[in-house]
Amino acid sequence: MIARLKAVRTAAGRITLAPILVRFGVFLVTFAGLLLSYPVQMLQGQTLGALAVVAVAPAVSPHRFWPSFATLVTVAGWVLATDLHERPITLWRLLFVAALLYLAHTLTALAALLPYDAAVDPDLIVRWLTRAGTVVLATSVLGVLLVELARVGSDGTGRMPVTIAGLLVVVGLTAMLAWLLRRR
Repeated sequence: MIARLKAVRTAAGRITLAPILVRFGVFLVTFAGLLLSYPVQMLQGQTLGALAVVAVAPAVSPHRFWPSFATLVTVAGWVLATDLHERPITLWRLLFVAALLYLAHTLTALAALLPYDAAVDPDLIVRWLTRAGTVVLATSVLGVLLVELARVGSDGTGRMPVTIAGLLVVVGLTAMLAWLLRRR
């Protein structure tokens, strides 16, 4: 028992700032996603505390099942808000929740790779976040374009053009991934 306590004390003395900041980012992004997805009526007292615990779990243990659990709790909040509390689905909220889910996913992946005592070049984190921001921006623009395309159509629903555009996006992404794999 004493050997374990000494090992924990030694490890705590070796903690560096970058992995702690990444894990704090995981907490912030996950908690923001939870707050946006749940109905306002539920964001009080014990529920808010439980959501904070759900957001802390992937930050503390990013290599376990907690990131998936936090994602499922966020999606459950979205379904709860839109179905049971009949909150209208707005484009801005949908885009923000989706972006926060992606950022939580990518930051959790980075946190899982970084031990607490890692010496990290700040450029690595900047490049990681720049790449994630590019993905979020591109998918948000594409999502807005697809929503606008859904309004175009002979019957007013626009489901056929959106379906075709979505299929074209999937085919294009598949072709790009195949090209990237061949390039290696």
